[in-house]
Amino acid sequence: MSIKTVGVIGAGTMGAGIALVCARKGHQVMLLDANQAVLDKALVYLESILTKDVEKNKISEQEMTETLELVHLVSEMEQLADCDIVIEAVPERLDLKKSIFSQLSGICREDALLLTNTSSISITEIAGGLSHPERILGFHFFNPAPVMPLVEVIRGKKSSEENVEMAYRFAQELGKVPVLVTDTPGFIVNRIARPYYNEALRILGDHVAGVEQIDRIMKLAGGFKMGPFELQDMIGIDINFATTKSVYTDFFHEGRFKPSRIQQQMVQSGSLGRKTGEGFYDYNK
Repeated sequence: MSIKTVGVIGAGTMGAGIALVCARKGHQVMLLDANQAVLDKALVYLESILTKDVEKNKISEQEMTETLELVHLVSEMEQLADCDIVIEAVPERLDLKKSIFSQLSGICREDALLLTNTSSISITEIAGGLSHPERILGFHFFNPAPVMPLVEVIRGKKSSEENVEMAYRFAQELGKVPVLVTDTPGFIVNRIARPYYNEALRILGDHVAGVEQIDRIMKLAGGFKMGPFELQDMIGIDINFATTKSVYTDFFHEGRFKPSRIQQQMVQSGSLGRKTGEGFYDYNK
């Protein structure tokens, strides 16, 4: 199937970033969100990224205009009916994702590929009970999507080989490095990353070292580009916490994946990282 039109559901940071990745490769993009303010903010985000590209002479102003014209802001699910591929990028809630894919199953063509950008929820469970589960796969970008090269292509229990191959080729076409993963809690990257965050939070909770000290040690001595707390602020502490809870539950409460009360309280207080201006660091200064 020739892929011309891509639908992206959810216009937050990740969804807007995915829309930009697709538009840069010449695809028509239907960026959907029920909240007009979120759509408006996404457009500002796209314009800011492309403006920087112009300033750095990576693209011309004409190319910037042409890329923006490929992105169509929409608010109704039915407007995705003609999409060849739909990528869902909404918050990490199983009930929400199942509802979206149930609607898409009745709206999209039977040969349309339906992908979820989930970072940890089981693809098999998302597709469970839906018609045509063979076309539902995981397609996990990393933040920021326009920059990070890796995409995990996650095969659910009923995903067909044909669709797995199509999703893999699509990731390559987008200029990403796809890694094929079997459906498992946290997949590969987030399963590995949970101990990184959790142990840093335990060290903080035990008053062994502070946030800045832990981040500095991991960058200077460990060679990481970002420390565990800087990363949580960038990803969103609520998203990171939800991922940890999901992995902990799906591994039947294995102690190594146990969520931290520090993270829980950050979420409860609304201190979610960069997007709220305050997380482990203050971004309002």
